[in-house]
Amino acid sequence: HIGGAPWWTRYQPVSYAIDNSRSGTRAQFIDMVTRCRAEGVDIYVDAVINHMTATQGTGTNGTIFTKYSYPGTWTAADFHPACGINDYGNAAQVQDCELVGLADLATGRANVQQRLADYLVSLAQLGVAGFRIDAAKHIQPVQLDSVITKMNRALVADGRPRPYVFLEVIDMGGEGVPATAYYGLGHHSGGGSDISEFKYRGIGDKFAALGTQKVADLTTFSPSNWGLMPSDKALVFMQNHDTQRAGGLRWNDGNVARLANVFMLAEPYGYPMVMSGYSFDAGSQAGRDAGPPAGNGTAAGQGCAADPATAAVGQWLCEHRDPWLRAMIRFRKAVAGTDRRHNWDDGQMAVGFSRGTLGFVAINNGTGTVNATIQTGLAARSYCDLLTGGEVGGACAGTTHTVGADGRVTLALGARSA
Repeated sequence: HIGGAPWWTRYQPVSYAIDNSRSGTRAQFIDMVTRCRAEGVDIYVDAVINHMTATQGTGTNGTIFTKYSYPGTWTAADFHPACGINDYGNAAQVQDCELVGLADLATGRANVQQRLADYLVSLAQLGVAGFRIDAAKHIQPVQLDSVITKMNRALVADGRPRPYVFLEVIDMGGEGVPATAYYGLGHHSGGGSDISEFKYRGIGDKFAALGTQKVADLTTFSPSNWGLMPSDKALVFMQNHDTQRAGGLRWNDGNVARLANVFMLAEPYGYPMVMSGYSFDAGSQAGRDAGPPAGNGTAAGQGCAADPATAAVGQWLCEHRDPWLRAMIRFRKAVAGTDRRHNWDDGQMAVGFSRGTLGFVAINNGTGTVNATIQTGLAARSYCDLLTGGEVGGACAGTTHTVGADGRVTLALGARSA
């Protein structure tokens, strides 16, 4: 990719070599994938296949390039004619013109499709388990489908599984390229792909209490009344690397951000993604552009922040290690396949619901304690609260709650707790 410190340099590739990027070498990449896989952690790659760069120079691996020439990869004939995107209601512009001036690949060309598929296949052969397709809505669906299908067929022929794929399609409504246009991608090759559901971020707005919004509104949450895509197509999130830089929930929202993620992980809708990143100065453009901390997280000063809400600028946050989020991932697995029932709210900032008869969650995003007796739908017994410690060595290390014969439980939900 192009050189430079900003986070977005990664989104301007100059070749498909991974020999030397800002993160390290090809050998180090393979080692990471292999070690993670041995621990039950799959790696997916953020694949930038819509475009190249808007400039010229020398890449991090020594590739000398110009905007429309990338030796050994692309020539000028492999790009769409230069044009800008000034009307997002015009699908042809959005999909065939240059996103923020970046050279746009002619993805309708068979040789371009094959080269992109080969790149994805090469990563899957290294053990990569999936892909986020960056800027997917800037590629015509039939053309992107051809790339994914070529990848899937090549991997199946090689005796490998089809990777998990999700597409970055920003669809807030009212534009010329809707998410629905991408629903069928990859299915005829036995695969299929999920799509990033950006409208789901509105849940985060409820927790941030923007305007007159309140968490109790989520009692009636459903894909249909929120205008969301079907659950089996949706990849959902409270924040990602783009939204953090555009005024959405951030790590420094503390327990508010944690509670929003608790709701997302407890809800049966969609396939959830948890952001794990680093802190930056959100008050300036230079701060928002800042790339990741130097080092690999083990160098002096580069360890995980003790509390993301109070992290120093330029520190790894490691939100995936947060005890609440880890507990909620356990909860989600335990209640998989159940629906949402027994909705409860206090009319303001507290909400609760069961997952079938297997689990119950109650969330208070308010600034005071909420006392309530709630129908859980659970069997009568004593339960150990995952969020206050869960079971350790067969004993409850956290708070216990007793559900009565009538299925009800009495709770005192502290401020900003669950």
